[in-house]
Amino acid sequence: MKRLMTLAALGVAWIAWSCGSGNTAASDDKTAEPVAERNLLYGIPVDDYRVEHGEIAPGETMGRILNRYGVGAATVDRLDRVAKSEFPLGSIRAGNPYTAFIHEDSLNTPHLDYLVYECNASQYVVFALHDADSVSVTLGEKPVSVRRRKKQATIESSLWGAIMREGMPYALAAELEEIYQWSIDFFGIQKGDAFTVIYDERFVDTTAVGIGRVWGAKFSHGGKEYYAVPFRQNDRIQYWDISGGSLRKQLLKAPLKYSRISSRFSNARLHPIYKIYRPHHGVDYAAPKGTPVHAVADGTVTFKGWGGGGGNTLKIKHPGNMMSGYLHLSRFAKGIAKGSRVSQGQLIGYVGSTGASTGPHLDFRLWRNGKPIDPLKAPSEPAEPIAEGNRAAFEFVRDRIVAELEGEVSDSLRITQLDSIRIGR
Repeated sequence: MKRLMTLAALGVAWIAWSCGSGNTAASDDKTAEPVAERNLLYGIPVDDYRVEHGEIAPGETMGRILNRYGVGAATVDRLDRVAKSEFPLGSIRAGNPYTAFIHEDSLNTPHLDYLVYECNASQYVVFALHDADSVSVTLGEKPVSVRRRKKQATIESSLWGAIMREGMPYALAAELEEIYQWSIDFFGIQKGDAFTVIYDERFVDTTAVGIGRVWGAKFSHGGKEYYAVPFRQNDRIQYWDISGGSLRKQLLKAPLKYSRISSRFSNARLHPIYKIYRPHHGVDYAAPKGTPVHAVADGTVTFKGWGGGGGNTLKIKHPGNMMSGYLHLSRFAKGIAKGSRVSQGQLIGYVGSTGASTGPHLDFRLWRNGKPIDPLKAPSEPAEPIAEGNRAAFEFVRDRIVAELEGEVSDSLRITQLDSIRIGR
């Protein structure tokens, strides 16, 4: 596949070509005429063309668009063959924009030289029609700028609600849930909980196209403050608490996201179908059918199959004589079988309503030494802490991240990279 090129790279390539190779002495010739900068769009000298902008209509094909600009069937077929290894013509989507670059010959006959299709806000494809026998396809990428943000919010109903109310990127909610998934039960956050977060927001021109690294966070929940500080250890960037303990724990707080607790652990719950009081040694998470379910810890699948009233059931054995159970699944994830090794956070199945169930939900259970325990109260040991050899570097990063979370700091004190940290500067 041809390399991705930024506008800057494409611009440099065009200028180098237009100037000719010359010799190295030419750069020292003080009498040489300066090269005028060219007005480039997608790396193409836009002033040389008549430019037309359009949008892919529902059901429209690239062949139909090219035909409209006078490109014959043989050339479209040739372009289709070349594009298969770069960007198949059938990959275009309705609603996405495209730009046509047209020149007119001496008889004022229009010819399409380039058609550029935008895959998303930052990536595009240049279909070049050099002549009837020469076509090419090049992937390009617009320059992305990064702006550092610090935002604060107080929870009124949910983390997502607070994110939307304060106009933060939606992706930030998922990122915070990912960082704190071992420490904070996001089904149990309360009105008045609050958070501060430092993150990079990515832009193409003036359009926000997502977020980059989260540089630090403080989440106040249930009267306790949970800090998240990024630091690289063992060639992996992870998040750590203020004392250097890993936020990653033996068990995830919950095996799925974006749901609510509909029933809790109890020794005497009125069963919604059988209408009798009986133990319910699990937590029910109400969620739409098909919601992904993830393993709460590393382990080995010991049971996969029909569990009677539990419907499609999966059980996983974990270190420390722990066992987790996932009931009422609609189906199991691909590759999951008895004896399979699974990793914490791995997709293992999907929410359903199989067995004795009144609606789609996950009945999640935990056992220690064969005895059922409340998943919402299960203790979880942290992963490996900051190594002593990394302690000074970690504290250097932590102190600056915390200072920025708590107030304003100068640019020189901000942590902007996590490699080659220099201590004492």
